[in-house]
Amino acid sequence: MEKILIVDDSAVQAAQLKAILAETYDITIAQTAEDGLHRASRENYSLILLDVVMPGMDGFTLLKKLQEEIITQSIPVILITSLSDMESEEHGLVLGAVDYITKPFHPPIVKARVDTHIKLYNYRRQVEQQSMTDQLTGIANRRRYERYSITKWHEATRLHIPFSICMFDIDHFKVYNDTFGHPAGDKVITAVAKTVSSHLHRSTDFFARYGGEEFVALFWGEPSEKIFAYLKKIRQAIENLHIPHASSVSKWVTVSIGGVTVIPQAESAYSSYLKIADTMLYDAKRHGRNRVVWADEKMQQLWEKTAEEALNSK
Repeated sequence: MEKILIVDDSAVQAAQLKAILAETYDITIAQTAEDGLHRASRENYSLILLDVVMPGMDGFTLLKKLQEEIITQSIPVILITSLSDMESEEHGLVLGAVDYITKPFHPPIVKARVDTHIKLYNYRRQVEQQSMTDQLTGIANRRRYERYSITKWHEATRLHIPFSICMFDIDHFKVYNDTFGHPAGDKVITAVAKTVSSHLHRSTDFFARYGGEEFVALFWGEPSEKIFAYLKKIRQAIENLHIPHASSVSKWVTVSIGGVTVIPQAESAYSSYLKIADTMLYDAKRHGRNRVVWADEKMQQLWEKTAEEALNSK
């Protein structure tokens, strides 16, 4: 059931709207603009019905704040008002409202307008989802990653929690493509994406195709040691697929992984740490591939040894 947020300081008006819409939609009521902004930022709504005249922060101010936040700017907003002058209507539309509902309410009109904008929102969301999905693997594409990464980086900065950036690269992929052909290479890319995705269970774990045979993953709230151990298991799971490489460079298809864990500060730049993650990936490939190299919160490197290296070090 689609979720609608009603922001209205009048309990009577909010109850009237809920009675009109509750049979079809899941309705939440906020009686202050501040509560409405809080709820809109933390829950998934398909539409917001917003009263213009409220004490303290009015509807126009809240609408402007919703449009400024990446998380809420795509939610359609219908303004509720008894104002009939064109200047107020124009002001709301310029700020980003999609429609107006005037008081007193006429249930068929309210229902029709809400239904229309819910349908339009779902259509836009479907088109956007398709444009942000990698067609080969079905995971997020680079465009979606670029949006998601900056949003979550800012949230990690605000919450002061660990944020991990991880880069994957399929080892000797050009050699594999030259040996077996591009259709086989596509199957390898898909198999790697499926294997990594099957290990990502938390709602905050994010995985995308970065380009070609490269992937990127983002993790929230875990220290570097835990993420490092987690990615070693994923790397091993890909090797355990035992996809024959059958070339002079490798027996099986494997991946190299590099990354960094940081607790972002206000002055921290995401791009700087993405470069560090890429450097860790380069080190993993330069020192033999099929391994994880990580930079922890103190920018000290964590190295995964191969089974042979571990045996020789004893």
